[in-house]
Amino acid sequence: MKIGTADIAKKIDNYCIDSLKIPGIVLMENACIKVLKHIDLNKFNSFVVVCGKGNNGGDGFAVARHLVTLGKKVEVFLVGTAEGMSNDCSVNYAILKNMNIKINSINNLEDINELREALERNHATIDAMFGIGLKGKVEGIYASVISVINENSSHILSIDVPSGLDSDNGKILGNCIRANKTVSFTLYKKGFLNYSADKLIGDIVIEDIGIPEFVISKFHENEFIMDKYMINKNIIQRDKYSYKGDYGRALVIAGSKGYTGAAYITTEAAVRSGAGLVTLCTYEDVYKILSCKLIEAMTISFQDTEKFKELFAKSNSIAIGPGLGNNEKTFNLVKDAILKANCPVIIDADGINVLSGRVDLLKEKNNKIILTPHLGEMSRLINMPIDYIKENRIEVAKNFAKKYDVILILKGYNTVITDGDKVVINPTGNSAMASGGMGDCLTGIITSFIAQGYDPMVAAYVGTFIHGYCGEKLSNNMFCVNASHVLDKLPMTIKEIQNL
Repeated sequence: MKIGTADIAKKIDNYCIDSLKIPGIVLMENACIKVLKHIDLNKFNSFVVVCGKGNNGGDGFAVARHLVTLGKKVEVFLVGTAEGMSNDCSVNYAILKNMNIKINSINNLEDINELREALERNHATIDAMFGIGLKGKVEGIYASVISVINENSSHILSIDVPSGLDSDNGKILGNCIRANKTVSFTLYKKGFLNYSADKLIGDIVIEDIGIPEFVISKFHENEFIMDKYMINKNIIQRDKYSYKGDYGRALVIAGSKGYTGAAYITTEAAVRSGAGLVTLCTYEDVYKILSCKLIEAMTISFQDTEKFKELFAKSNSIAIGPGLGNNEKTFNLVKDAILKANCPVIIDADGINVLSGRVDLLKEKNNKIILTPHLGEMSRLINMPIDYIKENRIEVAKNFAKKYDVILILKGYNTVITDGDKVVINPTGNSAMASGGMGDCLTGIITSFIAQGYDPMVAAYVGTFIHGYCGEKLSNNMFCVNASHVLDKLPMTIKEIQNL
């Protein structure tokens, strides 16, 4: 699913209207029909539709007309007067007038009280005041109307975007509708990705309103949010004549005294995601412990220098960092991996921490590098506050990836995966997965997919989606989900998505 800004959405609409000669009123009617699909007409029989003067208001007037035609009780309100309406909005406004449907104007406190009473006696509210074009602060009568709707509605459906939400950054512009559901069009709006936006948009649906795909592609800026069908298209089918050598050699450099779990989880995730041959290299004092735990993977210690060099040279992917410790030994291992590896390198955890203050080393890399920081690790890496990164995740991640020519996976709610050009957002996973070892598990999955021959960027977003999807499914029946639960479920989850 493509992500876009208000500016991109406007360019797409204008191209359809000006170049393809699709009348704006046709697009508006298409939008209206798609909104109706997402109204539970068996549950709701009476509606309040609150409209503004722009095209969002025109959508609302059209929805009101269809609801009336379907035999529903509908009370329509216009905030302000009809003066200054957009052309397409005025068409649908006039149709309602011609149908002798009363349109109540809201201009003062008495009108707001009338709206409050209407909200209390009806089943659902349709919010059609402001669309994606809103940039200024919502004040005065509009702010009051929003408050009254939020306080007195049993169920709110917003058209395109909750009124009062900046669709580019997800910030509240003074006051904002708190919708139960939002039906938006053509593009997943960038502002919906903001950490607090989910409390405002409710359940989100993106609908097609008849805009040709080539038009969307013409203006789209290579930003996507994943779904399982996108992942299905990227999972490589296994040839029936293949053997373990065809699915790659993955090397995991991880673990130290007190942190054997990180090494185990990373290695086991690589095994259970389908890599042909997986080897863990770790410290001598934990080597025997991990050798006993890892049944399908091989293990060596750093003391076996010749074997380590051989594996380092022959591997198809290398993971480094989980549980290694934030020290000079780890830095030297990471440095060698960056400068000398003949295959893509996935750097996680302490592997990222040791690069703090020395991040320019990435510019000297010998192969593709993938970094998987959470917000805290990213903050230390670029010396910026966590709050700033949280507010500007896509821009921060994209700029870093572009500057150092790496793939960055900025973990968290709506994880950002980018190579500096393409941006992919992962919507899967939830707070039930908030426990130690989850990041190690993700690193192992991505390492495995790269070893199997996936393009590193594809491996990064396919692995991230599967990791979150697996945990999300488990959380339907579990209060908390640990990395070991995800490890157990991984092969079945990959197969489920492959078989869609």
